[in-house]
Amino acid sequence: QVQLVESGGGLVQAGGSLRLSCAASGGTFSSYDMGWFRQAPGKEHQFVATINRSGGYTYYAESVKGRFTISRDNAKNTVYLQMNSLKPEDTAVYYCAATARGTTIVPGWYDYWGQGTQVTVSS
Repeated sequence: QVQLVESGGGLVQAGGSLRLSCAASGGTFSSYDMGWFRQAPGKEHQFVATINRSGGYTYYAESVKGRFTISRDNAKNTVYLQMNSLKPEDTAVYYCAATARGTTIVPGWYDYWGQGTQVTVSS
């Protein structure tokens, strides 16, 4: 059983930056591909980014490509999401998730989820 805990969310002005972290415990972190998703009020989970278990492959949603960077440190059991040039439409609760089934944009393929961290971007 893998436990995931996100941190780093907060309130930021448009154009600003935040770095989210997701610390994993209870499993072999390097055995999991990781993803970031977000959920705005009244909407479903939206894929943001994914990274494979070695960190050598990443994939992004078009809406964040060029602004967000996903990375991982397997020695620290942590995955990160660096968010630059933030926009008000990036406001959401951000979740990290783990899967042993390969990198995917499909929320249902992820087996473990964190509790989420709120990101609010003011205009």
